[in-house]
Amino acid sequence: MTDENEERVWVARCLKGDASAFEPLVARYERALFAVALRLVANYEDARDVTQNAFIRAYEHLDSFDPQRRFFSWVYRIAVNESLNLRRARRPQEALGSELQAAGGQSEAIQAIEAHETTARVEQALGQLSEEYREVVVLRYFAELSYEEISHAVGVPEKTVKSRLFSARQRLAGLLGQKGDGKA
Repeated sequence: MTDENEERVWVARCLKGDASAFEPLVARYERALFAVALRLVANYEDARDVTQNAFIRAYEHLDSFDPQRRFFSWVYRIAVNESLNLRRARRPQEALGSELQAAGGQSEAIQAIEAHETTARVEQALGQLSEEYREVVVLRYFAELSYEEISHAVGVPEKTVKSRLFSARQRLAGLLGQKGDGKA
């Protein structure tokens, strides 16, 4: 049985009242959704909340799922919407203070600052990409999806995914390179 057919069977079982049939769907996609949420909300606990809320919403609205589509594509969109809603609801919070408190010595504090600066630069560069470029980068490198899975999730051919990834990497390299050599 293919993954898509398995998913359809699990969804059908859920719709007939078998709540335990939702567990394999969560197990299969929890890591990928968490990775996407973490990149979008930039906070571990918030990403956990987003992931959990996405699965809750998916379960509650399972009757609106179109079995002709992949389950991941549908639940991915829910997770993205949950992430965006959370970002709109909360102001950006500076995490540097907690990182410094967790660092024991001065060299660890310096490493924490450098890691924070690197993360901030990458996050800023990702934020400058168009949504279609940012989406494929996050799905490929943070959610670790295959080109085929990304294709299904965003609804474009694999060739388009590869093209967007190539262009996004080029743009990211330029953005990060510009920051590194002091040019604006």
